[in-house]
Amino acid sequence: MQEEFTYPEPANLGADRIGEKMIVNLGPNHPATHGVLRLKLELDGDLVTRCDPIIGQLHRGQEKLAENMTYNQFVPFTDRLDYLAPLCPASAALLNALKKLAGIDVTPRCKALRVICCELSRIASHLIGIAAYGMDAGSWTVFMYCYTQREKLYTLFEQLTGARLTTSFARVGGMRRDIPEGWLGAVNAFANQFLPALDEIDALITRNKIFMDRAVGIGVISADEAMQWGLTGANLRASGVASDLRKDVPYLGYEDYDFDVAIGINGDCYDRWLVRIEEMRQSIRIVRQAIEKMPDGPICIDNPHITPPEKTKVLKYMENLINNFIITTQGPDLPAGEAYFEAENPKGALGFFIMSNGGGVPYRVKIRAPSFVSLCAMQTLIPGHHISDVPIILGSMDFVLGECDR
Repeated sequence: MQEEFTYPEPANLGADRIGEKMIVNLGPNHPATHGVLRLKLELDGDLVTRCDPIIGQLHRGQEKLAENMTYNQFVPFTDRLDYLAPLCPASAALLNALKKLAGIDVTPRCKALRVICCELSRIASHLIGIAAYGMDAGSWTVFMYCYTQREKLYTLFEQLTGARLTTSFARVGGMRRDIPEGWLGAVNAFANQFLPALDEIDALITRNKIFMDRAVGIGVISADEAMQWGLTGANLRASGVASDLRKDVPYLGYEDYDFDVAIGINGDCYDRWLVRIEEMRQSIRIVRQAIEKMPDGPICIDNPHITPPEKTKVLKYMENLINNFIITTQGPDLPAGEAYFEAENPKGALGFFIMSNGGGVPYRVKIRAPSFVSLCAMQTLIPGHHISDVPIILGSMDFVLGECDR
């Protein structure tokens, strides 16, 4: 007779196994990290108890590169720091530091054009930020809507600079050239159709219950904690701090523009979304005002030690040809000294410290990158959340790895 089968007693896992920690690497090759970022997560079940952000897979060495090239040669490198907003914001910070060092000022037309370029870049950066953020939350439709508008901005950038992504238009003392005919009209046409499209994106996801369940109350950082970590830009304003360098320390004539600073209340992932949506509306306000008051006049200052002469003069006069050759090969002649300047970039306050021994090549360059600070704050933001919340927190902080490891 066959014996009756009895199941063995389950293994006694015991209380000593409960709460056992596990180390998981999120990235550097993972779509949720938005670049080559590695997060070393300590997990208790699916609860994150510790987070160590690790960078280094995208080392750029830009600060050291700057010491071996002229200022104008380095300008395109600054436009690659935040390659999601390449047209002018980073170079505006560098060029304002050089303006401060040299004791010069650019023309009113140049200021207005730089403002337009900076605000269009802010919109382009926020579009890809909320597109990736929405996709992290499960909304592919938002991603496509945002990229449709961003493609229109690429067309405007190409008309102005000749390139869609790898743009570089600003120069020491001015811009590379004046705007092409009809470009301001194309920018105005984009602004007119963009606001209804943004309202559609806003209505599509902002009050969506699934999105709100994943974003409200997640990744909360108080105003005090945000300032202690050194957060700037939209991430700081979402915590309720009304800090915007365009208002606090105006540059490029921002004091002459009427716009509001978008501020959050709770400092969570949801508020960071709302702030960026509103910032794009305010950027359109600024762009329209800049178009209306676009002054006439030269786009570059008339200083033979800073800017090259006009091309027609270079082809006609020997002294202008020599001057053009010297500025091109040796760089603009700037005095010895030190200068620091911060500008309100889409990712936050981007600062450049310049030390000069005189001449056209810097002695030392130090960059204060807002995305690096945002990544540092992950040590506080992520622990205490479930691992499924990590992509939402990363998307809400809207960082770019290109400016982190400089």
